[in-house]
Amino acid sequence: MLRSCLQPRLGILTGRTYATVSASLPTRIWEQLPSDLDKVLLSSLSTRKGPALRDLIQNYTEQSGHVLAPSLPYESRPPRQRRVTFDNGDSVVMIAHCALDKNGKHAVTVSSGFALAVPGKPDDGPFILTCAHTLEEIRRSPLLADGGQVITGSFVVSGTGDSCSVHPVSSIVSAVPRSDILILQTESPVYPTLPVSPYPVHRDTAIRAHFVTHQRPEEPGWTPWLGGSWSKWVRGIVLGYRDFTGRETQPGTYDSLSHMLFSPLPTPGSSGGPIVDEESGAVVGVVLGTRMDNRVEGVRGWGVPSETIFEMFSLPIAR
Repeated sequence: MLRSCLQPRLGILTGRTYATVSASLPTRIWEQLPSDLDKVLLSSLSTRKGPALRDLIQNYTEQSGHVLAPSLPYESRPPRQRRVTFDNGDSVVMIAHCALDKNGKHAVTVSSGFALAVPGKPDDGPFILTCAHTLEEIRRSPLLADGGQVITGSFVVSGTGDSCSVHPVSSIVSAVPRSDILILQTESPVYPTLPVSPYPVHRDTAIRAHFVTHQRPEEPGWTPWLGGSWSKWVRGIVLGYRDFTGRETQPGTYDSLSHMLFSPLPTPGSSGGPIVDEESGAVVGVVLGTRMDNRVEGVRGWGVPSETIFEMFSLPIAR
């Protein structure tokens, strides 16, 4: 399972942590967030109105494997107005799990996510898909284990550039832990939703993946994102698929396509973000991190095909 590769070494640090995934060695990348985003997250934590992290972690445990009543629409060939256009990053959100003690020590894990076009939403709040390992990491933080006075919470941060809004996560409604994805709910306004395809694309398919960085890049094409961070829809290709045992698998067969390999390597903070088929404009996978595939191929991008998302929803009724 992917979670077994994430052996946290959380210290009590003033900073932010991003998880990457390695099949061999536990890999952690520590990086300081821009001060503007740092202030936004800590300010939101001090005025938190949503549930505490312990409650959300309990949600996550109880809702793992839960099948939601609605059906997620099949959008393998979305109409032009629904296609991801790659113009900016406003269709992708940031997820932050935070803990702050009375002495100002804090731990925060940050990832990306995107809203799903679930029928009946957003009447009781939109559904956001993201990775699970950042929640798994912060639950092991010493700040949550020492039983002291700690303020905790999770937030969805949206917008672009200097304009961003922060809303507390209200619950976790479903999860597939072995695939490292979960769906959370927030009482925030409507987010732009992305079309999701249930059909795996073939090897060498051209894709775009939403990457994030918190240091201004030297190369062109990066645009201001949330609170001083930067984002870019990076071009790449699908390199193949693996099952849960690590064996190579193929679309169009009875093989279990548990994970997707892709290039280039994602940046820290990109996990939970969408992988989009460049031709159709539909989401075909979710970024999880990096993995050492083998000694010949080296480290590759590691994700989950979007067909796994549909495991958390009821099958559509045939008409």
